Amino acid sequence: MAIDEKGRRQIAAALFNHVWTLLNKLERSVEDDDEMVHAAHASAYHWLDVGNAANRARSEWQCSRVYAVLGRAEPSLHHARRCLHFVESSSGEMEEWDLPAAYEALARAHAVAGDRAEMERYRALGLEAIAKVADEEDRAPIESDLAGIGL
Repeated sequence: MAIDEKGRRQIAAALFNHVWTLLNKLERSVEDDDEMVHAAHASAYHWLDVGNAANRARSEWQCSRVYAVLGRAEPSLHHARRCLHFVESSSGEMEEWDLPAAYEALARAHAVAGDRAEMERYRALGLEAIAKVADEEDRAPIESDLAGIGL
C-alpha cells in the first residue's frame, strides 16, 4: 500500500502526539514503554522522508526524551546530539526555541548518564538560549524542563 506525502505527514504527527500521551501516562507498563519507543522511532522515520530539518530535529529530540525517561543514557545522548546537529546545520528552518530545546535534550541525557558537569554545561547553554526567546508560550515549557533536570 502506498502512502502519499500528506498521509505520511499525518502519520508522523499522530505518532509524535501519541508518544506524548504515553510520556504523560502516570503508570506505564513495560508494553507501554516499548510502544513509546517504537512510536517515537516510527514518527521520526516518516519525518525522514516528508519533513524538513525542523521536523527531523524535533523527532530526534523526542527520541532522546523517551530514552531519558526510560533511563537509557546512550540512545538518549545519541538522539540529543542528532537533534543539535539538525538545529545547528539548518537554522533557517528552525524556530527560536529549537536551539534551547536541543540543549535541554543534551542536559537531560547527560543527567541520565550521570555526567553532572556536562548536564550543568548544557543546562546553562539552554537557559542562556531560552532567555532570548520572546514568546512566553514558547519559552515557558523549555524553562520548566531545564529547571527539572538534575542528578
